[in-house]
Amino acid sequence: MKIHHSSDTIPVSPELGKGIPDLPEERTDGVNKRVIYLSLQAIFNAIIIGVVARLLVSIIDLVTNISFYHRFSFASATPAGNSLGWVVIFVPVIGALIVGVMARFGSPAIRGHGIPEAMEQVLLNESKIKPIITFLKPISAAISIGTGGPFGAEGPIIATGGAFGSFTGQIMRVTANERKIMLAAGACAGMAAIFGSPLAAVLLAIELLLFEFSPRSIIPVALACTTGAAVHYALFGTAPVFAMPQIPAPTSIAIVTYVLLGVVIGVGAALVSKSVYLVEDLFEKLPIHWMWWPAIGAVAVGIAGYYAPSTLGVGYENIHNLLMGTLPVHIFFTLCFVKFLSWAISLGSGTSGGTMAPLLTIGGALGGLLGMATLYLFPGCQINLMTCALIGMAAMFAGASRALLTSIIFALETTMQPHGLLPLLGACTASYFVSFFLMKGSIMTEKIERRGIYAPTSYQPDVLDKVQVKHVFKKDPTLLEKHNTIKESREWIKAMAKEEGQTTAFVVTGEDYKLWGILNRADIFSKDHQDSLPLADITTLTNVYIYPDNKLSMAIDIMDKYHTDVLPVVDAEKNVLGILTHKEIFAVYHTRRNEDEIYTRSISLTKQGIRILIKGKQLLNKD
Repeated sequence: MKIHHSSDTIPVSPELGKGIPDLPEERTDGVNKRVIYLSLQAIFNAIIIGVVARLLVSIIDLVTNISFYHRFSFASATPAGNSLGWVVIFVPVIGALIVGVMARFGSPAIRGHGIPEAMEQVLLNESKIKPIITFLKPISAAISIGTGGPFGAEGPIIATGGAFGSFTGQIMRVTANERKIMLAAGACAGMAAIFGSPLAAVLLAIELLLFEFSPRSIIPVALACTTGAAVHYALFGTAPVFAMPQIPAPTSIAIVTYVLLGVVIGVGAALVSKSVYLVEDLFEKLPIHWMWWPAIGAVAVGIAGYYAPSTLGVGYENIHNLLMGTLPVHIFFTLCFVKFLSWAISLGSGTSGGTMAPLLTIGGALGGLLGMATLYLFPGCQINLMTCALIGMAAMFAGASRALLTSIIFALETTMQPHGLLPLLGACTASYFVSFFLMKGSIMTEKIERRGIYAPTSYQPDVLDKVQVKHVFKKDPTLLEKHNTIKESREWIKAMAKEEGQTTAFVVTGEDYKLWGILNRADIFSKDHQDSLPLADITTLTNVYIYPDNKLSMAIDIMDKYHTDVLPVVDAEKNVLGILTHKEIFAVYHTRRNEDEIYTRSISLTKQGIRILIKGKQLLNKD
């Protein structure tokens, strides 16, 4: 029997890595014509979403004017100045009843804060969101917020933008991964359109929606966010959303103090997040249909609004006032604790609302209170009250959402305070660090994790995208020759299986090690073939191969597409250089896992050693 060994000298062509036939484009990370196609669609979507954001704010103002002032007007309005007296308790209840009916007979997906629902569709449903959400979510949110719901407009518009991006992705000829990009681009274009914060919106996509970082995804999302911000400047103006007086450059003592305040705010972020889902669990135990839950939760909103009207509605002006640092202490308490209770109960009831603006308000108020207490106890700490409010709002969102970079950049973009960079970086990182140990998930992921859906917590490059075939393929394999008969091949395969184990496919070569094809084991042992038949007559998969310079990720794609666990590795003239099997690919993963385990074990041993040294020193001191 003629058996070839590819270890003989075969010249390698300088044009390796070209011409892989009929490969799926979805695994390609480079910038190509698909990126241009997605980018143009993302820009178009962002323009529409920006206009929808402006309409949503106008509708919220209209509902607010009708509900609290009995006038038909699109003028900017806040419930805080109403004169309804005790009747104000019923206004949020009426709005919540309408939202409950819309959720019951329209779509239950309009309930909640928006981002967790978008994350769920990305992870579980190939980024497919029902088109009706595009219409129901902004309308339900406008009713909920306009009647006093303690939410911001950004959550609903993020959900609406994501739904619209998903909808366009469903009518376009795109892959599931490309649809995810369209969803993220639409959602974050909505955030940029509301706040005029394009960079923070891009980071939100990376940290909470995309679960990847590649040119293919970042370019469309960045262009969509830029377009959304441009629409914001055209329709809302170019001034910072939360304009505030210039804060002073922090001293070293002040930075340390801000970091310590971030630690406290991180504890608060964990408590806030857990409280929302505690309330949600309590509502789950009610013996009535969930359609009525928002109305029950709205009772708390109405009562809070009666005693503290500033807790009603969007509350962006509250954030602005907190950052000015001139509010009396009791207002800080109101916006920190009463706002928190109102929002947690309402959101936990399942109404249509968001988390970002309430978290910013609660965090800003908490930061201000902590700043006041610190200045009272330690007058020499050199902190600034406005900076305390700024780091409070950003650190609260960082700790609750685990969107660290988004929180820092968002605070900078919406206030334009360059001196806030170091305090924000220190406080937000401290908050993120503390909440990471106090919460398994975040306020964004807790909801879906309870359903058994786990979002990635770290984004590391796929090891298969970093390793080339030439570093792992078997360079001295045994190959079948096309003139071998089926009988000869069967005898050889049986003998080889005793030494090397069974394999499901074999590489067949022609003259001079030229690739002839791949032959499945089942075909060789099929009873339909005569023993004297040469392999050349039954060989299949004649155009399946890979080059040494290609990545293992491409090998996985080819193996999956053609249902084979063996790939011939060839040069540009299709001379067989060796073979690649699933075993070599698994070995790469196994090696990387062992490296991580060794690193983790070394860290653990180091910590244990430090504890032993400390314990020993304590014992010596006792003696």
